Amino acid sequence: MSVMPRLTRGATVWLTGLPGAGKSTLARAVAARLAGAVEVAILDGDELRATLSADLGFSARDRETHGTRVGFVAELLARHRVLVLVPVITPYARTRRTVRRHHEQRGSVLLEVHVATPVAECARRDPKGLYAQARAGRLHGLTGVDAVYEEPASPELRLDTTGIDEDAAAEQVLRLLEEHRLLCRG
Repeated sequence: MSVMPRLTRGATVWLTGLPGAGKSTLARAVAARLAGAVEVAILDGDELRATLSADLGFSARDRETHGTRVGFVAELLARHRVLVLVPVITPYARTRRTVRRHHEQRGSVLLEVHVATPVAECARRDPKGLYAQARAGRLHGLTGVDAVYEEPASPELRLDTTGIDEDAAAEQVLRLLEEHRLLCRG
């Protein structure tokens, strides 16, 4: 008889990286591996822009506000024993520091995962056609192209999804949770 995975407490896994890096794919793969055993919420940046942050654009200030809002919701869920997976670009180190500080002040855990897929690979994948629009001059302010992305200096995990499949990437996130004694498997 195998033992079901269990969380020892709630936590936020903040998946930051360029558009097309694989953040949402990775979040879905981790959630699928834990389905039925662990309470998981995915706070997808694109989905939340249409609801929680529908009033915001893509200026630097609006991007920071969006990241901070998502961070507030993530911490609230994490505090209530949910594993929160947050695939959000969050291009600014200051925003990520604010979110981390918010978690720490409330005794919640945040693990930052830099999905460090190179821009050339992200542009090759181009799942939403953003890089093609930028090349054609129809889109300006694309993070990593003509808008800044400040790479995390010391994330808990740096993961380039270029040479690995989503299962292998998800396994690395699960091992990270185990290393921090947040997840027990077996």
